[in-house]
Amino acid sequence: MNKIVILSLLTSTTFIMTFGQTNTEIVIPTFRDRYCEYVRDLEAGKTDIDYQDFRFNFLESEQFKVAGEKSGDLKNLEDEMYRQLKNSDYQGLIHTAKQMLSIDYTSMIAHKMLQGAYKSIGDTANSTKYKTIEFGLLNSIVKKGDGRTCKSGWPVIQVAEEYFILRMIGAKVEKQSIDNEGGLCDKMVVNIKGEQMTYYFETSKVFLGYKKLGL
Repeated sequence: MNKIVILSLLTSTTFIMTFGQTNTEIVIPTFRDRYCEYVRDLEAGKTDIDYQDFRFNFLESEQFKVAGEKSGDLKNLEDEMYRQLKNSDYQGLIHTAKQMLSIDYTSMIAHKMLQGAYKSIGDTANSTKYKTIEFGLLNSIVKKGDGRTCKSGWPVIQVAEEYFILRMIGAKVEKQSIDNEGGLCDKMVVNIKGEQMTYYFETSKVFLGYKKLGL
């Protein structure tokens, strides 16, 4: 086999690998439940849904148990996204974010990274789609209370949602504790631009999730 043929094969292989990575599809779980129906609709571009119901149905889905079993994988994938973002590896970032969403489609950080990566490569349609989903998920939490007392705490289903929201508002956590006055809440004392503030997250469904996972 001459050098020209070898070079051609190598170029073709590289193209296929790159093309495949860029066009990685999100795997839609095959469980016959409402969560999987929501994921199918969202991937089809039907973004006008009840995002709180979507998140709550994740807890009821068998996919929630799958995500629990793959929590270590999710953490590694998130770390990889940050590395890819730092290196401006947007193709790789798209691939990794879609791997995360194949496990947990409610992950706001994965949607945020994905929409940002698509924006960077000029794919406006996909950037808009995943930004809509990101903020649909976010608003399904922060518009259900003001987060200033346990009674009006923001309702979350996973602790990761708490830290995503706090990062979005530029808050650095100084102290976390449990508060039972008016509900079951995480009380977060944070610092925002030198000002100390306190936010509450309603966590009854977080503990429901722990129970489902046998924790």
